[in-house]
Amino acid sequence: MPPVPQAVIEFQQLQKSYLVEGRAISALHPLDLTIQAGEVFGIIGHSGAGKSTLIRLINRLEEPSGGRVLIDGQDATALDADGLRALRRRIGMIFQHFNLLSARTVAGNVAFPLELAGTPQAEIDKRVAELLHTVGLEAHAGKYPAQLSGGQKQRVGIARALATRPQILLCDEATSALDPQTTASVLALLGRINRELGLTIVLITHEMDVIRRVCDRVAVLDAGRLVELGPVTNVFLHPQHATTRRFVTESEHVDAGEQLRDYASVNGRIVRLTFLGEDTYEPLLGRVARETGVDYNILTGRIDRIKDTPYGQLTVALVGGDQDAAQAMFANAGVHVEELRR
Repeated sequence: MPPVPQAVIEFQQLQKSYLVEGRAISALHPLDLTIQAGEVFGIIGHSGAGKSTLIRLINRLEEPSGGRVLIDGQDATALDADGLRALRRRIGMIFQHFNLLSARTVAGNVAFPLELAGTPQAEIDKRVAELLHTVGLEAHAGKYPAQLSGGQKQRVGIARALATRPQILLCDEATSALDPQTTASVLALLGRINRELGLTIVLITHEMDVIRRVCDRVAVLDAGRLVELGPVTNVFLHPQHATTRRFVTESEHVDAGEQLRDYASVNGRIVRLTFLGEDTYEPLLGRVARETGVDYNILTGRIDRIKDTPYGQLTVALVGGDQDAAQAMFANAGVHVEELRR
């Protein structure tokens, strides 16, 4: 029997409002949510959805208007100043705009939280060397932030966040200021850190492709409300809420409505086939065509990965033959079949 997942962060009816011109404006409506130890948990939403507010409530950079945040079962919302300082040493955070100290070197930035904690200098030197090796910046220890690229600055931010050996790493739009290639390398680094250190990572973003690359589960926020939650494979491949569907189509650079209009002149029954895992590479289409007499026309297709899991999604037009039998064969082979037009 697989081990029962252990909750490391729990939101219980958590909410946040701001007073604007004497009126309470809800940034986050009451929500319940559990984040499990060792997972990479994504929070996605458009600007103003409440995602930054939510992540900043974890380490009380924002104070909740109601509800509780539990960290390893401890009520973080009830901590005094000493308890809050101890909590924050267990939680690292990296930011969109890096927040590095310009007058300190790379090594000095990484050392800063250890100095604040009163760590002996010899231990600081050893820890900084370890962390710069982890993020691949050993050769840049003596440089200043102005001499670094955006990706290098974010790696310094990651090293600094890991300095006090936290259990939780919060990533506040950590890749949105980076180009696509640098984003991919930073996400690969976060994935490696998660695997090697067993760190729980909470990552917020407005890009579904970031979620797809690195996260295990995802929560979708819309106007301060939790509208969808689940494993990334389910949410990405079979989105239920309109906001989630919009994120998925944006990440694939397609407009689902336009596609269906384009298919108006295409003959046949149009279905979307979703393959997951090693079945993605099975020669199923040809076998179905031979056994049912159905011809098929591939209209769109994509084969990629969701974190470490391969997937394929094809939109095809089925023409002639026994189309019901063809759909049944796909379903029996573990393929998810969605009929778009009969």
